[in-house]
Amino acid sequence: MNTSPCHRELFRHVSADKAAFYRAIMEVFAAAKRQFRPYLRPDEVLREAAWPNDPPALEEVRAALAQLVEWGNLESQPDTARVASIDDFYLARFLYRLSHGGEAVESALAAFAQALGRRGELQSVALEDIHARLEALIALAADSAPDDAKVHEVLRDLVRVFEDLAENAQAFMAGIVRSVEIQQAEAQAVVGFKKRLIDYLERFIGDLVSRSGAIAQRIKALDSRIDALLWQAANREARDIAPGDVLEQAGALQARVDAWRERWRGLRLWFVSDGHGPAQAEALRAKARAAIPQLLAAIAAVNERRSGRSDRSADFRVLARWFADCGDDGQAHRLARAAFALNPARHLSLLAATEVPATTPWADAPAVAIHPRLREYGTAAVRGTAPKVTNRDAGRAALARLAAAEHRQVEAARARLATGTVCRLSELGRLDPHEFDLFLAVLGEALASQSSPDETVARTTSDGLLHIRLEPLGEASHAVIETDLGVFSGRDHRITITPEGNAGPSHVSSPSSGDGLRQVSNA
Repeated sequence: MNTSPCHRELFRHVSADKAAFYRAIMEVFAAAKRQFRPYLRPDEVLREAAWPNDPPALEEVRAALAQLVEWGNLESQPDTARVASIDDFYLARFLYRLSHGGEAVESALAAFAQALGRRGELQSVALEDIHARLEALIALAADSAPDDAKVHEVLRDLVRVFEDLAENAQAFMAGIVRSVEIQQAEAQAVVGFKKRLIDYLERFIGDLVSRSGAIAQRIKALDSRIDALLWQAANREARDIAPGDVLEQAGALQARVDAWRERWRGLRLWFVSDGHGPAQAEALRAKARAAIPQLLAAIAAVNERRSGRSDRSADFRVLARWFADCGDDGQAHRLARAAFALNPARHLSLLAATEVPATTPWADAPAVAIHPRLREYGTAAVRGTAPKVTNRDAGRAALARLAAAEHRQVEAARARLATGTVCRLSELGRLDPHEFDLFLAVLGEALASQSSPDETVARTTSDGLLHIRLEPLGEASHAVIETDLGVFSGRDHRITITPEGNAGPSHVSSPSSGDGLRQVSNA
């Protein structure tokens, strides 16, 4: 077998003079590998390749194969299957296959082409799949002896679906405005594209709001049992570790466990906040919402570029009419200064006593002496010891006090609203700004998951901290909530906000039971 040269040689065929010819050969070997055909003969390559021009001669194919062997993309070995005589044995016939480096190059080129042409998607179906696989994990964790194969399969599918969701969402949000700017259709087509895209965003945001809370709740339910499941998956993968030193095998097993823990941590941070910032799902939701005004601004710019061509001659004719309408020369001079930015001279003076009026022409103004250091270094300050470092302890302490005060205000608002008791919106009374912000946040999440104004809603907030139940009352009912910002009013509801640790089962009861979270209509 031929040995592989420097890694740079593996990519020589991509930039060689006959790059298309070499790529046609390599694509045949990549297809053969996918078809589980380990070796190819030169005549098979000649027959199967999609040549850029007319099919070459067999000798030209053999020369190209030998060159690819030299670069390390292919490996060769003597072909003895077709030997029928001594003379045939001495003829140079070879079988060829992809080398290890050649396989790596083909995989890299395929991944590059796929990433370059990839269009991001916001996968609502992936949220449903993640929810279903978390349910399956919870069921497996409840077994006294869960099956290793089932645990490994569910975890592997969960990671694959989550990775697709995260990568597609990142690619979509990165290119959303760019995809609008490259639209070169008529204005009507651009407007149609805008409507479809905004509907697409709103549908995904609705699915994300309705499912992220349930996903976060199931992830938290697995916190105490997930490590054992991750060890099971890692142990099953470790069965295929090649025999070797005992310490090496133990290290390989630990590496697999650490990899599974890292994947689970990434999944958890996507839907459950770690206390240092919002969860990634919440950040994606905010970014998707912010993309809608950006999208509208981009479309406005596209329309302006299409229809708003500047006519310089028409501008000058309008300006000429303005000059003709001036009552005297003073007005004409002011208009000229505004239109052509003709402003008086501004003279540099280092001392107030030497200030030069703005009416003085540049040629008549006195010269200003410039220090050589200012001319050479751009500053007149003499170099010396560096100034002392400013002590910021007082500022940091003040910021810490402000943060602590804000935290206390938020906790106080949560303590007032998240009592776990049923009340009507009309009975909440006056809310301070922090209480009103919390109220609007949980109310908005509940309304987002409501399919009709008369439906009773029960769900967990996207941060997984609160459980809200909202039950509408009669259409004629009315609730008024006074705040420092004004009056919030609308249809009255029964509402129950409970800290997630104390939340009961998410069932829907009749209005008379007093157990329901109420859904408010926006006014």
